[in-house]
Amino acid sequence: MTLLMLDLDNTLVDRDTALRAAAGAFLTEHGLPAADLTWLTALDASGYTPREEVALTMTERYGGTVTGDAVRTFLDRGAADRVTLAEPTRDALAQAVAASWTCVIVTNGRVAQQELKIRNTGLDALVHGWVISESAGHKKPAPEIFHAAATKVGAALHSSWAVGDSAHADIRGATGVDARSVWVSNGRPWTEPAFRPTHIAVDAASAIRYVIGVPKSARP
Repeated sequence: MTLLMLDLDNTLVDRDTALRAAAGAFLTEHGLPAADLTWLTALDASGYTPREEVALTMTERYGGTVTGDAVRTFLDRGAADRVTLAEPTRDALAQAVAASWTCVIVTNGRVAQQELKIRNTGLDALVHGWVISESAGHKKPAPEIFHAAATKVGAALHSSWAVGDSAHADIRGATGVDARSVWVSNGRPWTEPAFRPTHIAVDAASAIRYVIGVPKSARP
């Protein structure tokens, strides 16, 4: 049983595109300037700005127009309701499972929001389990969350792989538990001098297929 640990946001699913669509809809619904889309996505910072900080900043800007409940609904469900699982990624995961890999999602975030994404995209039927930082009590790159993932699915970290788009959270985290890793670049260059992934792939499907060794000729 070989363990494959997978990041969720901007790895398995395109969280930033979903958030941008949700932000556009939020602005339109509440009659807010369309030009605020750039401000709102910058504030979100690909999900790395703490939710409480985003909510407070949005409330300060829109408090006279938008209720706190509307802001919370946007933050809780905006991206989660819109994320999709790309077919190449779905196919690659299915190939990994068929090849006897144990696949577990390891993600930072809140349980309600991250589980909504997992279930809405059908990932719950594809992977063997998931570990979310809020319930684990540790965030990537802390080694504890990777150990929790291995324990969750009854697998060993020895000879495991981690796939993710964050150099700090995913690749540094994998290095900390002696796991091999694939960085999902999404077209970006690698700039971290202190450590490197085992491999760099442009997207999640390519990353998964690299790990499980599927030749290009056998890919859908």
